Amino acid sequence: MDDVPEPQWLVAANVVRWRRYGDLGQEFRPGTKAFRGGAKVYVVDTHPGMGNAQLTAVGHGRHTGRWITIDTGTRHLHTFRPRLVYSPAVLKRCADMPVRTREEAAELAERLDGTARLGRHTHHAAPHPDPCLCHECLPLSPE
Repeated sequence: MDDVPEPQWLVAANVVRWRRYGDLGQEFRPGTKAFRGGAKVYVVDTHPGMGNAQLTAVGHGRHTGRWITIDTGTRHLHTFRPRLVYSPAVLKRCADMPVRTREEAAELAERLDGTARLGRHTHHAAPHPDPCLCHECLPLSPE
């Protein structure tokens, strides 16, 4: 019988529904190339040397629906929060990572949320079009 991994505290987040794209961010694209907009992902690693502007996330892929692990921009995620993860597929992908407490996961979530907000506001210099579809302007829909 397979060993069931112990649950771990990770940071969960959602992929932005729309992201700016193109010259000066005048266009919008839904989600990211790898994840659908609104998809829940789990942060399994961060890159502190880059100011946490990039992180490694695990989630269901946009095209196949299978679990994928990919590096993505922190600015493409929102609503960072600590979650106790039971999914063996996710836990397998973070087996080499140090185990976090709930407090450590909450602290990381807060730090990543600040980095993501800063990244979304400084990435493109163009003003928001009217009506704007970015995460900051759209109300969050209930899951």
